[in-house]
Parts: sequence; structure tokens; C-alpha cells
Amino acid sequence: MRVMVIVPADKNSEAGMLPDKKILTDMSKFNEELVKAGVMLAGEGLQPTSKGKRVKFSGATPAVIDGPFTESKELIAGFWLWQVKSMDEAVQWLKRAPFGGGVQIEIRQVFETEDFGDALTPEQKASEDRLRSKSTLAEKK
Repeated sequence: MRVMVIVPADKNSEAGMLPDKKILTDMSKFNEELVKAGVMLAGEGLQPTSKGKRVKFSGATPAVIDGPFTESKELIAGFWLWQVKSMDEAVQWLKRAPFGGGVQIEIRQVFETEDFGDALTPEQKASEDRLRSKSTLAEKK
């Protein structure tokens, strides 16, 4: 199963402040463990929302909204995409991550084509499987 691990933004990440050397070193070591174990498919930090855009789909023409998105309560500072056997395994890995300070990290299971059952036609399933096999992440699965 694949899971997305969502790291929330805070006032420092939204201000564009980079983590200190110790945090970067600890996170690098943790990421190396994930890669060696075959768990990590992807993982990235995100620039602050001041450098982002949102596209709102309402009516005939989508509207582009420039960041920052200060009105949002739950912004994302980074993520991992992991391949694990179970949600319990994902939790066990996350417990080893170098976080502190009361931060709350979210783990969400990623939908696989088989999760859609009969709602996905055989043609749609074949198309999805073809696209996924061509994606850059498929090489790491």
C-alpha cells in the first residue's frame, strides 16, 4: 500500500526560513533509512505559499489566486510518498522521524486502481495502469 505522509507548515516555513543544520542532518539520515528499506518513493519540502498559486474552478473561467494563503489553517510544508505493507508499518516509521515541538503529522492511504472496484471500467483501469507504469515513481515501486 502507498501512503502520503503530510508535514504541516508553520510560521517559520511560511516565512521561508530553512530548518537548521541539525534538523537537516537528522532528516537526511532518516530519509536514507527509508530509502534503504525500500519505503520512500518520494519526499520533498515545499516553498512557502507566498510563492504559490491557487486555481479556483467556479463558473466557466478558472480564477488564479496568488499566495500567500494566510487564511488557510492547514498548510503543507512537505510530504513523503511511502510504500508500506500496512498503516501500522507507516506509523512505526513515522514514530522514528526527527520531529518534536508538538507537531502533528498526517498519514493518508493513497487510492490504488483496484480500490475503485466496479466504478472503474476495465478500459479505465488499463489506462490508469498504463499511465502509472510510465510515471517516474513507477520505477521506484
